[in-house]
Amino acid sequence: MSTTMSTSLPPSTHPHADVIHRLEAGGSMLPDTPENLMQIIGIYKAYAVPMDFYWRDLLYIGERVFLQPLPFFKYFLSKKYLDRHNTYSGDRSSLRIWRGRGEAHPELTEFIDQGASGRRWPRLLHHLGHDRINMEFAEACMRSMFWHEDINPKFNAYLYTEEYKTAADKAIKAYFKGNIAMLGLYKLFPEMFLEQVRQASYYANLGLFWEVMAPVFFEMSDIYDEGGFKGVPDAMDFLVNGIFAVAGRPIYHHVYVGDECFAIIPKSAGFTWLYEAALPYVEAIFYRTTPFRGTKSYDAQLNQVPRDQADFHYGILYADVFPVGSAGIPPTLLMHDMLRFLPPYLEDYYQQHCRGEDDQLIQLGITFQRSMYNVTSAVIQALRAALYYPLDDPNPEHLLANRQFFEQQMDRLTRPEARLRDIQVSDYR
Repeated sequence: MSTTMSTSLPPSTHPHADVIHRLEAGGSMLPDTPENLMQIIGIYKAYAVPMDFYWRDLLYIGERVFLQPLPFFKYFLSKKYLDRHNTYSGDRSSLRIWRGRGEAHPELTEFIDQGASGRRWPRLLHHLGHDRINMEFAEACMRSMFWHEDINPKFNAYLYTEEYKTAADKAIKAYFKGNIAMLGLYKLFPEMFLEQVRQASYYANLGLFWEVMAPVFFEMSDIYDEGGFKGVPDAMDFLVNGIFAVAGRPIYHHVYVGDECFAIIPKSAGFTWLYEAALPYVEAIFYRTTPFRGTKSYDAQLNQVPRDQADFHYGILYADVFPVGSAGIPPTLLMHDMLRFLPPYLEDYYQQHCRGEDDQLIQLGITFQRSMYNVTSAVIQALRAALYYPLDDPNPEHLLANRQFFEQQMDRLTRPEARLRDIQVSDYR
């Protein structure tokens, strides 16, 4: 805790006062221990590899698959998109910020070729054998952002403007040119088609968000391997700086029909990475999401699901990892993806602390939960820096404003389901 803060403000009386004081001192919600640092960096690396596929395939679906009525091969990413250079990393990137590759990561391309089995079978066989990246997780995240409309009011309102409808109409007619049946259906049910275009715009939105996060996590892994991070706050600060580095980058949606590009949402619309992608993602996925199939009843008479979407609390910050770790549930699909790309030091850690291989997914999920509390801390600190005052501001009124902001953020984590208390101890496994 900084001297200025401690002499200017009395201790917080909030239930999470200890965490608030840590945030005021420039720390993270996650305690600063070598074990925590190792876990979060290891899981960032394991997440980055499938995420490198997620963002490419999301853009492929939003830009190329688009309104394909039977998209059987939407997860079969073309070489063009595997070789597509990330905008923010690689030697040929137009806005290079981070080191690393521009095209798909070598571990990803090797897995696509061989799967976990190591056999070079046709991709269809790998797919049917479920030996593949689980894009269903990425689509579940996209649908959660799409469904929680209130979290992205400016972006969502644009999807119902005449400008958007006109651009979508041109793309729909071009996409189905010569297809009398589909054009006839479009004429009969225009809103049905427009709603699918809106969903495609969210595919693009999430793809552009993860295009940033994949190289960020790869870079953090490299820095850790080089001994560059001394603690959890260093890792959080790197994320904060990354948020500010790309905050104003455009969020857009282009559709390609042959060689012709249709700007459904042009870059000139003014949507940005921070406000129309990152913050809605954190709200939709870290906090809200939706009850996973088979875990809650949507029967209104049973009152198992809140009436107000804003009260949803099923995100990773609240998740009880054990029941969530069931077959077919989106976070579990992500855990399976990450399990394939764990760095050796995290594999060794799980061998020491897991109750056998069957327990690995649960432990991996808890590590992921810890890491996302650190990401959320970075978002909170970035918002504080953008909207409030420096942590060492000499003005007590400014420090009080920071304190009130932190307390408001922690209010959301006073629910009994929140795992903030759990992650404070190392034996939460």
